Amino acid sequence: MGTPKAALEWHGSTLLYRTAALVGRAVDGPVVVVSAPGQDLPELPAGVAVVEDPVEGLGPMQGIAAGLAAVADHATTAFVCSTDMPFLHTAFVRRLLCGLVAEADMVLPVARGFRQPLAAGYRTALAGLITDLVAEGDLRPGMLTEHCRVERLEDAELLADPALARYDPDLDSVANINTPEDYARARERPPAEITVRCDGALTGGARRGERSVRAATLAEAAGGVELVLDRHVVAVLNGDQLTGDGQLPLVAGDSVAFRPSDAGGRPVK
Repeated sequence: MGTPKAALEWHGSTLLYRTAALVGRAVDGPVVVVSAPGQDLPELPAGVAVVEDPVEGLGPMQGIAAGLAAVADHATTAFVCSTDMPFLHTAFVRRLLCGLVAEADMVLPVARGFRQPLAAGYRTALAGLITDLVAEGDLRPGMLTEHCRVERLEDAELLADPALARYDPDLDSVANINTPEDYARARERPPAEITVRCDGALTGGARRGERSVRAATLAEAAGGVELVLDRHVVAVLNGDQLTGDGQLPLVAGDSVAFRPSDAGGRPVK
């Protein structure tokens, strides 16, 4: 790519911010970013922790082990993904974690014809096994399936989930960026359609009633109704999350209600 994927611009934010915040929207527990030793990271969403990979150059397996170990005291399961998945949908994350049945250590999507170990659900207890495999020189994430119990979900099984089938029918959640051409094509795609409503003193004129806008972030959604997110405006996402984070990623199916900050609490960043 010629530049770190984590810092690639994405609608005024970065790929890393988007991925971390989307995972945070989809899970109940902590979100951890695993960095290379000494790596400079772009801004992260509030509350996201950083864990440094103990050894540089051992690839994603070492990073998976570090991340799973970091959250093992707080969760028995985790969604693991790479940072270069700009079309990841919250419904995909939830489907993966729901698919982690009691008999399985890992739920592995076999989506769009390929195994997706970097967009999968893991038992956090696998951290020790993965560390042992790395020490033995087994560095390929796909080889983990030879050493644990795996629940595989192909396209049809993934899309049996109504929300995923409706909002990500092509399973674009697993599309990643490997080349400058991939990035250019992804960046040219229009954002998802979001339902926007303005309440209270913000209502009037073109802002009256609900409308659809294309927006990848909360700031873009505000711009779609000629608002600027500042201390005077707060947003309610999907009826229950109060936020003023303009970089908050949005996905198909989201609804946003903008209101004066003094009418619905203060913004939460």
